[in-house]
Amino acid sequence: MNHEKSLKMKIKTPLRRKSPLRSRSMKSEKSKFEISEIKTPTRKASRSTLMRKADDAFSVFIRTRDSQAYEGRAFRCISCNRVLPITQADCGHYVNRSHMSLRFSEQNCNAQCRHCNRFQEGNIQDYRKGLIKKIGETKVLLLEAQKNVTNKITSFELELLAKHYKAETKKFKYQIK
Repeated sequence: MNHEKSLKMKIKTPLRRKSPLRSRSMKSEKSKFEISEIKTPTRKASRSTLMRKADDAFSVFIRTRDSQAYEGRAFRCISCNRVLPITQADCGHYVNRSHMSLRFSEQNCNAQCRHCNRFQEGNIQDYRKGLIKKIGETKVLLLEAQKNVTNKITSFELELLAKHYKAETKKFKYQIK
């Protein structure tokens, strides 16, 4: 009976902790680290994201460059030669963007109206005439020959291109909005 009584007592008596869940020494160690010191792993931007950022920065640069004659408010389309508000400008490529060797070439790209660029598939014949007038026939022929050159742009280079063209855009007197 004495043994039975001791078992009942053990069951009835709740267990009590002599110390809190964390000892005081662990709390003091944790307080030594600040939240700013804890680094979370950063995710690398994907290649398509970097390409989009570089394309956007380059496009703004080209449209800003070609709008300087009109104080950043308008531009002259290289294909149809019309003067239109800057809000209707696209960055038109003479040689298609799929040719990576000329995708970010400043001679290959010019401000072009949306109608010519999107609905007339670049209006290439008139684009070529405007480009010859702007940079000369020999440079146009060099652009056409250079499209067959293979060029692989790395992610690091895409980041640099985006930074470069953002900085170059800020140097212009008139900024587009």
